[in-house]
Amino acid sequence: MPAFPEVASSIPYEGPTSRNPLAFKHYDADAVIEGKSMRDHLRFSVVYWHTFRGAGSDPFGPGTMVRPWEGGTDSVENAQNRVRVAFEFITKLGAPYYAFHDRDVAPEGKTLAESHKNLDAVVAVLKEEQERTGVKLLWGTANLFSNPRYMHGAATSCNAEVFAYAAAQVKKAIEVTHELGGEGYTFWGGREGYQCLWNTDMKREQEHLARFLHLAVDHAKSIGFEKPFYIEPKPKEPTKHQYDSDAAACLNFLRQYDLLPYFKLNLETNHATLAGHTMQHELEVAGAAGALGSIDANTGDLLLGWDTDQFPTDIYVTTQCMHSILKWGGLTTGGVNFDAKVRRESFEPIDLFYAHIGGMDAFARGLKIAAAMRADGRLEEMVRDRYVSWDSGLGAEIEAGEHSLASLEQLMLDKGEAAPNASGRQELFENVVNDYL
Repeated sequence: MPAFPEVASSIPYEGPTSRNPLAFKHYDADAVIEGKSMRDHLRFSVVYWHTFRGAGSDPFGPGTMVRPWEGGTDSVENAQNRVRVAFEFITKLGAPYYAFHDRDVAPEGKTLAESHKNLDAVVAVLKEEQERTGVKLLWGTANLFSNPRYMHGAATSCNAEVFAYAAAQVKKAIEVTHELGGEGYTFWGGREGYQCLWNTDMKREQEHLARFLHLAVDHAKSIGFEKPFYIEPKPKEPTKHQYDSDAAACLNFLRQYDLLPYFKLNLETNHATLAGHTMQHELEVAGAAGALGSIDANTGDLLLGWDTDQFPTDIYVTTQCMHSILKWGGLTTGGVNFDAKVRRESFEPIDLFYAHIGGMDAFARGLKIAAAMRADGRLEEMVRDRYVSWDSGLGAEIEAGEHSLASLEQLMLDKGEAAPNASGRQELFENVVNDYL
């Protein structure tokens, strides 16, 4: 008995004029753009936690989601059945990847050994379904924030045995990710931060976090897991301040503790706005450092001050995302991962399809627009013109390291004043971008 009987087969591509809500208008998986198919550019991934475990609860009320396949118990048997439902959805949607936390796919046991056993039992079914469908694991991760043991953090906990428990959980999660052929592994420091500095030794906590990540790197090497690790920036919520607050903070941390060779960033739009940035900003910061790995595709409501994890529908934002991603070489091991949840009021199973189809079409349109902008080259030429003074003469000499402060002082003493500035023409740049939308 199918879990989604309204969708008999895979979601078709019908083009921009279609009015079929269960068809793609812009995501044509096999269409080639800049030498690669849309499928390979976008590498869409469905998340296990929001899509298959989200209940629709909020601080003011219990869950609303209608999920007929749920057995009403948090048993291993129910978790195994949920895998089959998940892969029915993913294959009908036509997404090539999925992502999960360890505790999303398998129930936590009363002991660590029981939790490991539960996870192994569900991983066996995940492996069967991957082999049956061809759907692959984009990345795995461990939930180090839900259980009360992690109230003070995991790697940054003031309790050394909690650090040890988290290390054991991550060890297992890396092994499972490797077993399933995952193309990366992500760390999101959900409680790796502080609520109050009066009771916090920040230096010690950050050193512990660095040691934890080095232990993970060492273990990955020991088992032959050679895929990248990702850090996912977020500034706050649930903590007052998280140590992975934005892309720049993560990069500084990774450099400080000699971890940058092993890590890239998994960037999320809603996290960027919570940090006071745009997603474009975060992508540019990561790309310039050679650390752009993957993205969590969602959006937040700018009138609300928390992580709403809504599906992306803003074409301007998806165009910004794809323009930066193409600029920095595209996604290789990472992908466009829908860390997004249907609204509490969108409680029927079919709403999961509407949400993902809309998000996939929004990113497909962003990809097409960004590629058209790059092919035309007008925007890039305008940017080059702004920096023309650096392409020869004094600018080229400075970039080549041929000057000191003293030589530059003498040059300006002789000249008396800098050359006049040219207009930045922000409005013209914005108009040019709108020409493509």
